[in-house]
Amino acid sequence: MDEERPALPGEIRRHLGRLLASAYAADPSAPSASERFADLLAQLTDALDASDAASRRDAAAFQAGLLTSTPALRRFALSLTHDPAAADDLVQDTLLRAWRSRAKFVPGTNLEAWLFTILRNAFYSIRRKQGREVSDSDGAHAERLTSSPEQGGHLDLQDLRTALEHLPASQREALLLVTVEDLSYEEAAAVMGCQIGTVKSRVWRAREQLARMLGYDGAEVGSDGVVLSAMSGQS
Repeated sequence: MDEERPALPGEIRRHLGRLLASAYAADPSAPSASERFADLLAQLTDALDASDAASRRDAAAFQAGLLTSTPALRRFALSLTHDPAAADDLVQDTLLRAWRSRAKFVPGTNLEAWLFTILRNAFYSIRRKQGREVSDSDGAHAERLTSSPEQGGHLDLQDLRTALEHLPASQREALLLVTVEDLSYEEAAAVMGCQIGTVKSRVWRAREQLARMLGYDGAEVGSDGVVLSAMSGQS
């Protein structure tokens, strides 16, 4: 799966990214991710024992970065937990861990990628403690769940959400990090603790699995033609 494949046009990549972002979008009637955690971050700032103005400026900049990253963190947390309340708890835990470890962050590097790593490690640590580890890295489970979409092949958002839930966790993570959160393959590999080629393979296989589960055969042309190309191609 690591062989070179033609790149998707930018328009198709952006289209797929919007679809996936919509699948993990928050309830518009609920508080935004930033609003959910603003009080927590404010409390952390107030509790900081800064010895000088430079330290206070650095802490404020880091706090602002955490606040900006919370929507992306919650999307990723929701993709892992499938539960809004659990996702909020995981994001809060991630923010606390990040704040305590802020001295380890290297300025100028990708803060969101660093935070995703903390969040992912926290999630799988909880899963291991709960004895709920499930291995499906080869996608066999997803293959058994293949089904045709409703509405004559139209890509309905609920169809997409259902299909995403049936993807192996490793493929769903890679797809979200690369397509929605716009991490490079190298950054996603660092977050997931694997090789770059593995991330590329997981993203490609995730699109293939989604195409099959949504009933696309790679030859349809019409109102959903762009979506079909995105699901069947390679980034």
